[in-house]
Amino acid sequence: MSGTLDLFADLPPPPPHAERLGPGTVLLHGYALERAPALIAAVERIIAASPWRQMITPGGQTMAVSMSNCGPLGWISDRRGYRYVPLDPLSGQPWPPLPPLLLRLADEAATAAGFPGFVPDACLINRYAPGTRLSLHQDRDEEDFSQPIVSLSLGLPAVFLLGGASRNDKTVKIPLLHGDVLVWGGPDRLRFHGVQPVKDGNHALTGPCRLNLTLRRARR
Repeated sequence: MSGTLDLFADLPPPPPHAERLGPGTVLLHGYALERAPALIAAVERIIAASPWRQMITPGGQTMAVSMSNCGPLGWISDRRGYRYVPLDPLSGQPWPPLPPLLLRLADEAATAAGFPGFVPDACLINRYAPGTRLSLHQDRDEEDFSQPIVSLSLGLPAVFLLGGASRNDKTVKIPLLHGDVLVWGGPDRLRFHGVQPVKDGNHALTGPCRLNLTLRRARR
């Protein structure tokens, strides 16, 4: 344990409500808890305009997680590959705008984690039903890896898997609860990560599901 602590000895301490999990990774426990009802209401408005969908991988597999987007750009997957686009393929219309509350939260959380000045232009919204998982992967469809990723958890709890630079590296299991915000960037920006299968349950605000909002800067 002492060797692990030494790795972070020269880094500024995280805020009192936060836990440093790596050189560029900070878990902000319950950071969005008070704003959760308003955030969920915002998600409901987004989904009314751009409904949930299960996208297809380039290899032709249907993704288990239901997804949508908001912001100037939205992440999609189909036979042509993974990419960011300005229009919702289902409607041909722009994705719903990023709610001001979500923009403010992303900036505040990134700043608290040591990444000031973060202005996302894309927010991928994932809906995890019980039993749904997300396999290990890197977020590398963005143009600028100097920007962090801000990930907000709402609803049912989940176990986040944080790996290393290789898919085969050992993973650390990080419990994520309703209202938690996880930020990773800098030397940790391209770490592999995933989500274990979400356990059965029913949350008072989201019902039988977990919502995950992942904010990124996709374009320079």
